[in-house]
Amino acid sequence: MTETAETTETDAPAEPTPLTFADLGLGDAVLKALRDVGYETPSAIQAATIPPLIARRDVVGLAQTGTGKTAAFALPIIDRLDLSQKNPQALVLAPTRELALQVCEAFEKYASHLKGVHILPVYGGQGYGVQLSALRRGVHIVVGTPGRIMDHLDKGTLDLSELTYLVLDEADEMLKMGFAEDVETILAETPDTKQVALFSATMPAQIRRMSQQYLHDPEEITVKTKTTTSATISQRYLIVSFQQKMDALTRILEVENFDGMIVFGRTKSVTEEIAEKLRARGYSAAAINGDVAQVQRERTVNQLKSGKLDILVATDVAARGLDVERISHVVNFDIPTDTESYVHRIGRTGRAGRTGDAISFVTPRERGLVRAIERATRQELTEMQLPSVDEVNVTRLSRFDDGITAALAETERIDRFRDIVAHYVRNHDVPEVDVAAALAVVAQGETPLLLEPEPERPRYESRDRDDRRGSRFDRDDRGDRPERRQRTPREGMATYRIAVGKRHRVEPRQIVGALANEGGLRRDDFGAIQIRPDFSLVELPADLPRGTLDRLSDTRISGRLIELRLDTGGPGRRRDDGDRPARKPRHRD
Repeated sequence: MTETAETTETDAPAEPTPLTFADLGLGDAVLKALRDVGYETPSAIQAATIPPLIARRDVVGLAQTGTGKTAAFALPIIDRLDLSQKNPQALVLAPTRELALQVCEAFEKYASHLKGVHILPVYGGQGYGVQLSALRRGVHIVVGTPGRIMDHLDKGTLDLSELTYLVLDEADEMLKMGFAEDVETILAETPDTKQVALFSATMPAQIRRMSQQYLHDPEEITVKTKTTTSATISQRYLIVSFQQKMDALTRILEVENFDGMIVFGRTKSVTEEIAEKLRARGYSAAAINGDVAQVQRERTVNQLKSGKLDILVATDVAARGLDVERISHVVNFDIPTDTESYVHRIGRTGRAGRTGDAISFVTPRERGLVRAIERATRQELTEMQLPSVDEVNVTRLSRFDDGITAALAETERIDRFRDIVAHYVRNHDVPEVDVAAALAVVAQGETPLLLEPEPERPRYESRDRDDRRGSRFDRDDRGDRPERRQRTPREGMATYRIAVGKRHRVEPRQIVGALANEGGLRRDDFGAIQIRPDFSLVELPADLPRGTLDRLSDTRISGRLIELRLDTGGPGRRRDDGDRPARKPRHRD
């Protein structure tokens, strides 16, 4: 162990680094997986970190969340796995279950061309049975939160004796959340010969001491990210499921007053698919990516500049250096996982003092990326709503009016058609307004001018009792008189009951984390939380969709199925004001 570290300081380049992933020494299987997901050049943290990790050096990486550090440690680990070994070879510690799941998904993508790689997420709120079964079968990589990892170590169900790689991801966040003691215990119980990579946004004294005590002669890598965004760019985001993205993009194109637009996709295949679907919807769109020849790329960009093309669908690398005055909007169809890419993308608009708009599509599980971008850029992104049917129809009618106005200005053509219409009216005795409407139908074709109104979403509390009979949301109707409620939920909210309470050592943060993660809920969706001895009461929106309720009912907290249902104040619910307070549980995620 040493108290000094070799330091490498890297400025994130404005233009793409000349390095490729192949230059970093990665194997063919990993490189093929990277091509599949559309990664073309390494980010600054990846270029600086992967070579020393491949050379089996310990590393301390100082970089903000969203700089691409997951690939920086995951790729070298995947590249060097011994698939014949049954016990875990790599352990990644993450502060939250959300981050642990994201890291697992990344490992699975990068290992897609290696047969038999087993990766296990381990976190609180998931049943032990699934985790124990996987560990018995054999796991190569474990990604987990410190609390649940400690639980397995205490039970003797996780064997780290053959561990080769240990990663501490967002180490400063783990310490802020009170995991310092658990992290140090885990470090002490792993082999001294392991390779350690520690990543942190800051370097507080506790992190410095930990790196000096548990890392062997680490190389310290600092990545300075250029994360400033122009104040002239309006930045918005839309929470939307993956399946709804194309419909959301179409509606935005209908209501936004845009001149030229760039839509960013994560992979080459995605850009081509988006462009094809936009053309099918009548938009002038083309894709550029790493497979497009330079001559074709220049031709496409020139068409965008001249107005022959309105929408360019591109990958990050294909759009580098692109400066087209017409670009009024940038849409992140896939929100980037690192802030450098986000800043580069939205910088294609709002250039030279002009105003611009940036809209990012965010799936419920990607909410953390929005927060990371806001922290890194020190600018708040505004949440927007999906344009409604009424908004789309107002825009369509306005454009229809504009088309009529423009046609009326063509006097000669109008005169010729006036005679034709008059002839039809005389011979068929049809009012002129009906002829005009019929001509509009002919001009419109099979596509309806206006969208149909959206069906109203049913509110569960308004359904007839007979419709609800037999569901998990039924009133407990065993003849006992329900007790009077102690608290009335605020307007639009309802009280739900979940089958975990004080005796299960549950805390409000665990309830919020589990329900938000599984149900795609926002912080604003939660009201009061009351934790009773055997159950808890949670205020949630009264009109939660049936699918969300079903998912939440199957959620587990502290390994227990929560059986979420509407609370009716029935049997089993009692005042516990005089109960002895539960012993404060040990901090677990």
